[in-house]
Amino acid sequence: MFKEESISVPVEEGETYDVTIQDIARQGDGIARIEGFVVFVPNTSVGDEVQIKVGRVLPKFAFATVVE
Repeated sequence: MFKEESISVPVEEGETYDVTIQDIARQGDGIARIEGFVVFVPNTSVGDEVQIKVGRVLPKFAFATVVE
């Protein structure tokens, strides 16, 4: 039997991070990665370098908004 590894989440709700949008999700949101952890960022395009604020963190990904 294998123990399920708990993946450490490298982001926290309410924190800001500087990221580069690397991809676009099927729904059209930009995708950034922080230490490999996926963060969805609406209203962004591939190559955008933005500061984001994390709004909601789930076990496998998070949602953030661009800080104006």
